[in-house]
Amino acid sequence: MSLPVSLRLGAVFRRAARRFASSAVARKPRAGRLRQLAAALALAGLGAAVAPSAVAGPSVFPVGTTRLDAARAWDGYVLFTGGDNIARLIDLKGNTVREWKDAAAFSTAIDPALNGGRRGHVFVTLALGEGAGTDLIPGRVNNRISKTIGELDWDGKLVWSFGDKAPGGFARQHHDWARLPNGNTVVLANETRAIAGFKLPKLLDDVIHEVNPAGEIVWTWRAGDHVEEFGFTPEQLALLRATDDADYLHFNNMKPVGPNRWFAAGDTRFAPDNLIVDSRNANFIAIVERKTGKVVWTLGPNYPEIPRGAAGRKVPRPVDQISGQHDAQIIPEGLPGAGNLLVFDNQGEAGYPPVALPTTGGSRVLEIDPVTKQIVWQYTGEDSGGPSWSFRSTHISAARRLPNGNTFIDEGQSGRLFQVTREGEIVWEYVNAFPRTGKDAVTGRASVNHQLYRAQPVPASWLPSGR
Repeated sequence: MSLPVSLRLGAVFRRAARRFASSAVARKPRAGRLRQLAAALALAGLGAAVAPSAVAGPSVFPVGTTRLDAARAWDGYVLFTGGDNIARLIDLKGNTVREWKDAAAFSTAIDPALNGGRRGHVFVTLALGEGAGTDLIPGRVNNRISKTIGELDWDGKLVWSFGDKAPGGFARQHHDWARLPNGNTVVLANETRAIAGFKLPKLLDDVIHEVNPAGEIVWTWRAGDHVEEFGFTPEQLALLRATDDADYLHFNNMKPVGPNRWFAAGDTRFAPDNLIVDSRNANFIAIVERKTGKVVWTLGPNYPEIPRGAAGRKVPRPVDQISGQHDAQIIPEGLPGAGNLLVFDNQGEAGYPPVALPTTGGSRVLEIDPVTKQIVWQYTGEDSGGPSWSFRSTHISAARRLPNGNTFIDEGQSGRLFQVTREGEIVWEYVNAFPRTGKDAVTGRASVNHQLYRAQPVPASWLPSGR
């Protein structure tokens, strides 16, 4: 049985302090002493530690693997892109197994079953360029957008790319991509265009391209052509069309529905080649039918309030107020909960009009029956013995179901990755050891940002043999 993390970290700090105090470098100037203390903490088992002068939070910030219950944690790997724009595959001890250069904020491992049996391949952004694009900060429009995206093999060799044959020679991909069974790739992208009925002359519309192995677009779907299908009331449509935010929907997710029991039972809304998307700014999740382009299923944008107290944690119950969600997906066949919807409910500001949110609330991970639209399982900070706000990320983030029934969670705002059991026990925890560093534009002081837009659990079977 693993010790409580507070006890283990206390012991680590004491060992590191003793090692540091007995060393000759304790008499070095302060900056050198801080660097040496960080190194001592790393050697003591924290993986790394941020120097006290570098952050506005705790004076010592543990990073790397901080908890591991090997008997109950799912033993796989994790892929994420750090603040240094390097995609890393790590094991549960926090060791880096492989690295790939990445020009953006996230990477994705490709399932060999969808990739001709090729293992160890990843999607990354190859190059950024100047243009009218969208940042990962909700609602912010900036000029740095993806020019070229690509697939790299285990050794970093380019296998496939998209960008030069995209409109204007820019992929404009954002937030998501996925390999299809037919060998093509679906890409979530942006298009700057006018949409009838909106106040702004041009908007940053969300589009989906299907791209073939030659990098050519063979199918396109545009969200702005389906605004009236997303479930808005007439009043909400009026607010949407009058918005001053060019990034009016801000899709942050797009995935194939995949094989599932609903389709097998005859419900064509859940056809495996349909696409599930979600709008962070407008609080809805939707399924797009590939054959017609129509929206055939929605969740939101209108929900009842979350019940207060214990009633808000009782399941099953009807879906209540989701806000600013990320990473919606149908749990794949073969995993516990297969066919249900899993989503990271940020409880971040969103909605037309903005929905009311509790001042001290936290985020949630919800597992939802997509037919009855009931919550059948959820995770909150209380499930791990803390207050609601002990688990909180009002933007970015992700959640995935694991083969042993645990749930992998990326609390993106703080860069914390962890696994929880069905009962909410944390059995593995890792804090991003590769933050983005720089200087504050106003004060000139050093700044550190540990956030991770998305991290992905990767089975050992996806890696080349012998790895």
